[in-house]
Amino acid sequence: MLLSDMNAQAALGMRQRLQAFDWSSTPVGARGDWGQPLRTIVQVMLDSRHAMWLGWGPELTFFYNDAYAQMTLGPKHPWALGRSAREVWSEIWEDIGPPAESVLRTGTATSDEGLLLFLERNGVPEETYHTFSYSPVHDEGGQIGGLLCVVTEDTQRTIGERRQRLLRELAAHTDEQARSAQAACLKAARLLASNPRDVPLMLLYLLEGDGKVARLAASTGVEAGSALCPAVIGLDDEAAPWPLQLVAASGRLMELDGIDQGFGRVCPDGWPDPVQRAAVLPMFQPGQARLAGFLVAGLSPRRPVDDAYRGFLELLASLVATAVANARAYEGERRRSEELAALDRAKTAFFSNISQEFRTPLTLMLGPVEDALAGQEELPPLHRELLQVVHRNGLRLERLVNGLLDFSRIEAGRVSAAYEPTDLSEFTADLASNFRAACEKAGLELRVDCPTLGEPVFVDRPMWEKIVLNLLSNAFKFTLEGAITVTLRQAGRAAELVVRDSGTGIRAAELSRLFKRFHRVENAQARTHEGSGIGLALVQELVKLHGGSITAESETVSEAERGTTFRISIPLGTAHLPPERVGDGRIAAQPSAGASLFVQEALRWLPDAEPHDHGAELPSVHEDLPGSVSQPSPTDADPPRVLVADNNVEMRRYIERLLNGRYQVESVPDGEAALAAVRQRIPDLILTDVMMPRLDGFGLLRALRTDPRTAGVPVILLSARAGEESRVEGMQAGADAYLVKPFSAKELLVNVAALLQISQLRRAADESIRASEERFRALVSASSDVVYRMSADWTEMRQLQGREFIADTHEPSRSWLHKYIAPDDQPGEISAVSATSLFVTAQ
Repeated sequence: MLLSDMNAQAALGMRQRLQAFDWSSTPVGARGDWGQPLRTIVQVMLDSRHAMWLGWGPELTFFYNDAYAQMTLGPKHPWALGRSAREVWSEIWEDIGPPAESVLRTGTATSDEGLLLFLERNGVPEETYHTFSYSPVHDEGGQIGGLLCVVTEDTQRTIGERRQRLLRELAAHTDEQARSAQAACLKAARLLASNPRDVPLMLLYLLEGDGKVARLAASTGVEAGSALCPAVIGLDDEAAPWPLQLVAASGRLMELDGIDQGFGRVCPDGWPDPVQRAAVLPMFQPGQARLAGFLVAGLSPRRPVDDAYRGFLELLASLVATAVANARAYEGERRRSEELAALDRAKTAFFSNISQEFRTPLTLMLGPVEDALAGQEELPPLHRELLQVVHRNGLRLERLVNGLLDFSRIEAGRVSAAYEPTDLSEFTADLASNFRAACEKAGLELRVDCPTLGEPVFVDRPMWEKIVLNLLSNAFKFTLEGAITVTLRQAGRAAELVVRDSGTGIRAAELSRLFKRFHRVENAQARTHEGSGIGLALVQELVKLHGGSITAESETVSEAERGTTFRISIPLGTAHLPPERVGDGRIAAQPSAGASLFVQEALRWLPDAEPHDHGAELPSVHEDLPGSVSQPSPTDADPPRVLVADNNVEMRRYIERLLNGRYQVESVPDGEAALAAVRQRIPDLILTDVMMPRLDGFGLLRALRTDPRTAGVPVILLSARAGEESRVEGMQAGADAYLVKPFSAKELLVNVAALLQISQLRRAADESIRASEERFRALVSASSDVVYRMSADWTEMRQLQGREFIADTHEPSRSWLHKYIAPDDQPGEISAVSATSLFVTAQ
């Protein structure tokens, strides 16, 4: 039969085909000789939409319907019609023949589900899956005349589920954190090795830093180092087995044929067919156009490469790329963590070393000062007061240094704790009572409720003292009214200390970071912003050394935080403590002298911590200043007024002492008090600290600059924040000067004198301009002339006196000059500067 005749026959439906077919040449004979059972079953088959084929007679002559022709036969249609089923499916008859023969022999129906069959529908064995049943068909004599097969092909569903399962497993392992990109590739290779039918061989190449070399990270189905699997491939290497450069340039999948000819046979497990085709895919970093590497996948020799196959491979490459990206992110995070840990160790060592170094000069400073204050010689009042200031701040600096040293020792693991059985109730009550006088002076109520516990608690007493005093100091700082409550109770097998205040509270977002070292709650209302930011972090570390825990809670009232509760739990007994650190002698615990340092510092936070006025008990400090800056004389009737705002009492007194005798000085503890003082009487100059409670220096500066009455008042910012960035920030906010603590007395006095002098000159100039303007207007009013003032661009004339004048404001023009000035007398090119001062007088 000619090819054209075959194509025409293939276009016919099976009903017409059966009618036109020459059945007389087959074992079933001419259609007119068919018995009724055969006619009936053929009619049923042709009418059905399910794929069916019928084998009739001992030779199993092959009948089938349209659905079977389209779904299963492929190019064997219509050749298969009328032939023996054994011939049609000769390649798989050893799989499907035995159940068919069994049906013909026994008359018992059979069924198979998802049976793997390699059909030769395209010239090569093809992996397919079928679910089918054989049913006997009887002839006119009641004997088994043949069998009917009802078929459902499950190939797409079975292979799709298999591929989806592999992708799910790979995605699940992608979520598991691999420690390196190499480990992620090896894990992917192990998973792909379990599915050789879809990926008979796989190579993963990762690009190195310069992007010009790809290095093998993992492989499966092929031996590493072979011709197909080199360890390193240069992207510009034309002799490389895989065209990585072309794939990188196109950014798309590329298919290759005949790989078995150039590099040897590679056969999937259990299949005799070699892999002849492969696909090379780029692996992009997730969300980026940057290449991470390449996936080389061998293609199944028993499946067509269709869109579903390509989509599967692209998803595979994407998942592997994600796993590699996650692993590299983990590697980067681990490196950063190691670097941070190293930096943290270096910082701890630095704090430890610098704290040790600070102690020597502190000792050499405090010792002589204490000797001078305790000496027999009578000191002048000013000298004694100055030495007392040095001593108090030296002790404060010593406490800060000791805190840094304690913290660095804890982090370095060099703390020598000694846990002794202690009457913790009595000890805690004694520690808390140190703050009673300070609380009463601040108008706060201190409640201490520490009943005796059932047994002594093993604590390191100096550490417990720091825990309690730090918490009380913190509560005092942030509680402006109300009460501070200290309770100690036994809760199960633990001693529980609770320090509760009615202060400003802590925002929920800050609670999780509260115990981090150097963390400070921003914009919190407090008595002072002083502090190193390690107090609560130190408390947490000391509590951990006791095997305990600390938590913080903040109550919320009317959508605003109100009050904070710190809860510390210390286990009873000694099982949680190092045995070599536990003592057995019970000694009465007494607070050390360190408690007084906490209390003295807390007292200095109160606005009226020390009585002061502006009298003679604060003699001024005389400095020789440059002669170019005039200094007001102490005998001036009304010297300039300077307002000083600083929450540190001794800093205020120091600045007062520097300025006293030269200026009228008023000092206040914070920005709100400064604003109140300014509204009562505007000063000539304001000196303000940046960090202050209630309203800081920047807030005060903004309030001053937005008020027309105080916008021109000179302001000097004082701050402990050094550096160009901080200075620029202060000047951009509107400050006239920015001084960094510690500053010299001469620097402060020079800035104050210079700004006051500039302010005086500005006021004098303003008064002179106003007087000149008044004289000019008086002159114009007395004149009979009409006087106009010109705008800066010479387009508008504004009348000062006399007749009205309509200005030409539509476009710049000088035509109006001809009305008033002769051409020879008209000005030439007049600049904008001169134009603003030119006046035209018309009669």
